[in-house]
Amino acid sequence: MEDHNRLEELLARSGQGPLSGTIIADFGRVLAGPYCTMLLADMGATVIKVESPIGDETRAWMPPEHEGKSTYYLSINRNKLSIELDFSDPGDLATARELAARADVVIENFKPGGLEKFGLDYQSVAAQNPDVIFTSITGFGTAGGASLPGYDLLVQAASGLMSLTGAPETEPFRAGVAVVDVFTGMHACIGILAALNHRRVTGEGQRVEVNLMSSALSGLVNQTGAYAIAGVVPTRMGNEHPSIYPYEPIATGDGEIVLAIGNDRQFRVLCRELGTPELVEDPRFAFAPDRSRNRLDLRPLLEAALSHATATEWFERLTAAGIPCAPIQDVAAGVQFAERIGLDPIVQAGSGDDSLSGIRNPITFSQTPATYDKAPPELGADTELVRRWLAGSSPLASISAKEATA
Repeated sequence: MEDHNRLEELLARSGQGPLSGTIIADFGRVLAGPYCTMLLADMGATVIKVESPIGDETRAWMPPEHEGKSTYYLSINRNKLSIELDFSDPGDLATARELAARADVVIENFKPGGLEKFGLDYQSVAAQNPDVIFTSITGFGTAGGASLPGYDLLVQAASGLMSLTGAPETEPFRAGVAVVDVFTGMHACIGILAALNHRRVTGEGQRVEVNLMSSALSGLVNQTGAYAIAGVVPTRMGNEHPSIYPYEPIATGDGEIVLAIGNDRQFRVLCRELGTPELVEDPRFAFAPDRSRNRLDLRPLLEAALSHATATEWFERLTAAGIPCAPIQDVAAGVQFAERIGLDPIVQAGSGDDSLSGIRNPITFSQTPATYDKAPPELGADTELVRRWLAGSSPLASISAKEATA
């Protein structure tokens, strides 16, 4: 506990998030690991990002950029410290091992077995730090797929996700964001929180393993479920839903609006608002399974009714009637819409000249709110600070004061 208190003094995380005082040694890079640790850092954890002398690869992923820095890197690395370590240097490697020995949580996404030669694998770290939560992220697990490279695009292809993305007449597409990496980062976060709770109850540390392939199959939910349960192999349906209708974009007088009609009551209200009550009485459309089977007959009737007003007008009218619908917007309009409805999506990480805009952590706590006190770090910005903490050479409160006034 002394290490935790002294580190918190030194590194001066503001706020009282639910993970305040938790030390995380972050050996991850690119997206899944850094996204996971950013979520944990937002909740108050002290995350020490370990980087090689060339830094996280995403520092060089441009465009887009902001003041010469990759927005990719900036978007997933706030609230962290950066320590630069070269594992080929004995002193730096000793520092990495000491950091792992002090941490509550270690997270890494090296290829399976890649940390053994450095003495930073689970067995080596747990021998010195038996209650550690050691989290490994791989592409395809540690068995038959251990040698396969773990890239989001590859897993979107191998898992079947790409086979479901696009229209029936098009080739398979990847999703517009690296969703498998994001799934996996969230699964890693859940695993870490569960393991921390287990340790709180029992005192036991453990290893947590996630991989992109398993996260993709889990994230495909009803689609992989249909295969596992009934042997059904789903196919691309564009924007349609396999089981309910209407649940897709439909043309209006000046563009498209997305309808998400999930039950018979919503369909009745939709027909009332469209001025087509006769559709409710039509046996082809009366109940959800009928609408799904007869969607090719129903779609042109809905398009004809919707053509009498604009997408914006229908959105306002149908929303007022309680119908789930939405306009199709670009990212800027999406953020602006969130602002209009009071979600405050933009936060400032850090303060003063170092402050940087970002997207708010999606979790709201009534008693222990998220904290955004640190902008994404420059490579190695906190190397000396962390080394001095590990060495225990100076009273940390006085070091913190000196750093603050330097």
